[in-house]
Amino acid sequence: RMWTYTVGFTVLPHVGGLIGWVLSRKDMPAWYERLKKPSWCPSRKIFPVAWTVLYTGMGYASYLIWNDLGGCNSKAIIPLGLYGAQLALNWAWPPLFFGIHNLKMALIDILCLDGLVIGTMCSWYRINKAATLLMVPYLGWLAMATCLTIRIWKDNPEPRAAKTE
Repeated sequence: RMWTYTVGFTVLPHVGGLIGWVLSRKDMPAWYERLKKPSWCPSRKIFPVAWTVLYTGMGYASYLIWNDLGGCNSKAIIPLGLYGAQLALNWAWPPLFFGIHNLKMALIDILCLDGLVIGTMCSWYRINKAATLLMVPYLGWLAMATCLTIRIWKDNPEPRAAKTE
């Protein structure tokens, strides 16, 4: 029976990621290709592979924390609450960026996400160091994604509304 919790926690991040992709995939390729991007921007083909690995690692890490804390109880509120909050911001980024093309809101989202992931890792460290280490690749990828979001936001100014007289 314990394996169902392991699988559930591990799969959960993928669910929101998949929903975000479905909601924002319609004109993603055409719009994204038109953006000015830095030379170090990863190929679009890398993103699904990277997110599959990252979501699996963070999901399993959350299971380890949940298990070590004895389930959902008062000790789990902060560590799992921070995890849930960062997961929500993670899931919000693709619809903001790819769905409604709001680069500024996507940037605000990812900057808040960075802080929540660091907070999550700090709260997890005393509970389970292995779970914390499973979040390191995610934090590294987010650092790159944050820099990329900043560059795309700066290099692709939003069109100004025409002045009405």
